[in-house]
Amino acid sequence: MGNLYDYFSAPDDPTALAAFGQGIEAAGLPVLPVKGVDPYVQLGRAESLLTGMPYDDVTVLPRFNRLLSSPEDESRWLVTLTDELRDALAATGSGGFTAVAETWSRIEEFGGDTPPHELAAFLDALADLAEEARTRPGPHRLYCLMSL
Repeated sequence: MGNLYDYFSAPDDPTALAAFGQGIEAAGLPVLPVKGVDPYVQLGRAESLLTGMPYDDVTVLPRFNRLLSSPEDESRWLVTLTDELRDALAATGSGGFTAVAETWSRIEEFGGDTPPHELAAFLDALADLAEEARTRPGPHRLYCLMSL
């Protein structure tokens, strides 16, 4: 079946955690559901390409995949995404991901099975979410709810 990922924005960690409990859409937060793009390795590699930071440097950023939900949860987890990713997505903007997606599609974790145009479309949608998050008062931050 595979994992499901709901990428969304919220003003802060407590609000994101509350949405984790009640449901993202029920909380009135913008959400981008996707299957097949995990926030750690796959999206981390995209963040590396978008920011120009080595992947190992991306993974030590304070908000990189920090677990907010209980570690005892066996089928659902809530993690933070970095502000650097949000800002890089928003700065690139919708339609600017063709070259990144071409390189990104060749990472081992996609197994050569994901067409670059599909990854570019995902990044376009995530960039729209990031831009909306960045322009909201606060600004909002990005999160990922992972479900088995």
